[in-house]
This record gives sequence, C-alpha cells and structure tokens, in this order.
Amino acid sequence: MAEIKASMVKELREMTGAGMMECKKALTEAEGDMDKAVDVLRTRGLAAVAKKAGRATNEGTVAALVSEDGTTGAVVELNCETDFVGMNEKFKAYADKIATAALAAKPADVEALKAAEIEGETVEAVIADCIHVMGENTQLARVGILEGDAVVPYIHMGGKIGVLVSFSTEGVDTKSAEFQACGRDVAMQVAALSPISATREDVDPAVVEHEMAIYKAQAAESGKPENIQEKMAAGRLEKFFKEQTLAEQAFVKDNDVTVAQYVAGVAKTLGGSIKIGSFLRFQLGE
Repeated sequence: MAEIKASMVKELREMTGAGMMECKKALTEAEGDMDKAVDVLRTRGLAAVAKKAGRATNEGTVAALVSEDGTTGAVVELNCETDFVGMNEKFKAYADKIATAALAAKPADVEALKAAEIEGETVEAVIADCIHVMGENTQLARVGILEGDAVVPYIHMGGKIGVLVSFSTEGVDTKSAEFQACGRDVAMQVAALSPISATREDVDPAVVEHEMAIYKAQAAESGKPENIQEKMAAGRLEKFFKEQTLAEQAFVKDNDVTVAQYVAGVAKTLGGSIKIGSFLRFQLGE
C-alpha cells in the first residue's frame, strides 16, 4: 500500500475542490495514483473535470505574434527565475524577438528554434544575451506554430497566457476591424475558459471513452434501470462537449449564443463564411 502523504492530499484538493477526508479516501482507494483518485472522486460526484497541469511552476512570459499576411502565428514561452524579471519589458522584448524568429523559421520544436537565426545571431545566442542582461537563468520552454486562412493572437494577464486561433474563411476581409474583433473575442474565450479542443470532432477518442466510462459509473450509482442509466450517461457526455469544446461553449460576452453561433453571425454581417479551425493556448508554467 502506497503511503498517502499530506502533500498528495493537498494537491488533490487543489485539483478537484473536494474535501480533505474525501481526497484521502480516494487516494487510499487509488493506491496513491493521482489520476485514478480524480476518477474516484468524479464517480462519486465530488469533483468536476480536473485540470491536471494547471498550476504554474515557473516565472517568465508568453509571446504570440502573427505574420504580416495574417496566415501564420507563432507562440513561445520563455521562463526565468522571478516574476519581477518575467514582467520586465526588456525580458518581454527578448520573448518577442524569439517569437519573430519562430514565425520566420516555423521550427518543429524548441531545439530547432534555438538553432534558427534572427538579425545575424541564433536564438540560442539571444537567450544567452538575455541571461547576461537580466541576470537570471532563462530557458526557452516551448514553441508552437499555427497556420490558416487567418490566425489571430491574444495575450492575457500581461503574458501569463498566450493564444493563437486559426480560422477558415471565404469572402471575408480578414484584415477588417470586424473580423479582427471577432477573432480576438474567440481567442479571449480560449484564454478564459481553456477548452480542450476546437470542436467535438477534434476531441481525442480516448478522452471521450474515458469520460463516458466515468459517466456510466456515475449513472450506475443511481440504481436506476439500465436504459435510464444509458440516457443519463449520454446526457452528461453531451454536457461535457458543450462545456469543453470551443465551438459549443456559451460565448462569454453573450451566454445566449455559442461561440460557433457568434462567429456565424459575424460572418453573415460580413457577407461570407468563417469557421473556427484550431487553437494553441500556452499558460505560463504548464
């Protein structure tokens, strides 16, 4: 039997919002496995979907930029030791410079970006200069590239969260103020509510299977007939899609419409078609 430490109970409480004793019982039942303990609590109706990697462990900033033609975006996370440096404009300028290099090079990963050049020096040299100037250890944590008919960036909380959203469009001026405002609204939605995918079709089948297993276990606890249990589980899965997929989420600025309906309304006004493609969301320390 694995030892259940107080730190484990604390972590599970922070992840799920469940009570201390419930968390301890769940961890004991799961033999110390944190993910299984979350499932135990969810089956008992004591926890919602838990964010497994939500708490920041590093300081720094996230930078997101889009190419001049608006079809490619880059987002990078640059880590440092203290929030004081992470919020410093000089440090953010280094992050922007690295994002500019990423935009040009479209690197496959962090190592490829470090080898990329900007203004006659490698990104690795830019990071070394940042360390020298700012006086703190600095690490390039990750990079992401997103492409589409249009890509819109958004930075939240002064660099704590960076978002890129891509769109498929027809007959729409993607440089127009109306389209850009729409794109920014959708990117803000991603920053605020952290959906797991753009549409229900994009959700990993393994995730859907896992969720359905939880909902069936919850329904079984009710003791109702099997056909009713099936309907209960299907209803909860539908609720999951509406809460966790960007297109089906209630739009934060108008809860009477979904994000997809909001985008469709803007497209109609602009006389064309706009569809959400995909998104990247970097939260500092995730």
